[in-house]
Amino acid sequence: MIVNHTPDGWQIIYQQAHALLAAQLAWHWQPFGPSDRWVGLLAAIAQHDDEQRPWDGHYSLTPAGAPANFTMKEFSLEQAQGVMKAARFQGRWRSLLTSMHLHTLYEGLRQEQKVIDTFLTEQEAQQKQWRRELKLNKKEAQQAYDLMHWCDRLSLILCRQELPEMGRELEIYEGPDGQCYHVSRPTAEGPVTVTPWPFREQQLTVSVEASQLRQLQFADDQELAAALREAPVETLRWELAR
Repeated sequence: MIVNHTPDGWQIIYQQAHALLAAQLAWHWQPFGPSDRWVGLLAAIAQHDDEQRPWDGHYSLTPAGAPANFTMKEFSLEQAQGVMKAARFQGRWRSLLTSMHLHTLYEGLRQEQKVIDTFLTEQEAQQKQWRRELKLNKKEAQQAYDLMHWCDRLSLILCRQELPEMGRELEIYEGPDGQCYHVSRPTAEGPVTVTPWPFREQQLTVSVEASQLRQLQFADDQELAAALREAPVETLRWELAR
């Protein structure tokens, strides 16, 4: 979950919803490469946060009983393996992109646990095999993954309310064209802008659903889950303009 504090409680955005927002952002880029790979790239972006661990005990809570932001949770080998298993049913291309994403996320944990090292090494070997079978070079695969990472990053900036104040710029990530992009909101109520402008349209709107909780603490995951089922849902929208 992505958890934002509000004046009267919590705003909750599921990670799967954030991934769908990332796919919306990718859809507005100028497509590149064969159409089947473009669709596979969109699928990889939309589903990269699937297979989340089931809530049991206090998995989704902080020690104080508040909803836990995803950044507070430890690496889950079970979730990573689940994402890879699901990706394989959609083919080697989506598997390659998903593997590259997981490797990027968890490479910094290398040498912390043997199981993580083993997982990362397995991903490197699989990526090499998939590139060979798909007749892709590293540059082609990296270009597609860079868009996936870029959209993931901008989606997180929006969902986590990280847009800087006073029109200041925040770096997003290097795009598939090798350029470094920045995001800003020149005025508090105005549209968001990305520099340089990467999208096909001069302006566009993207959205994500968020649940609104007005209870600050929970006894366990079950109480939190029950509250989320009953919580009002709001659609958050952002207008992006050149």
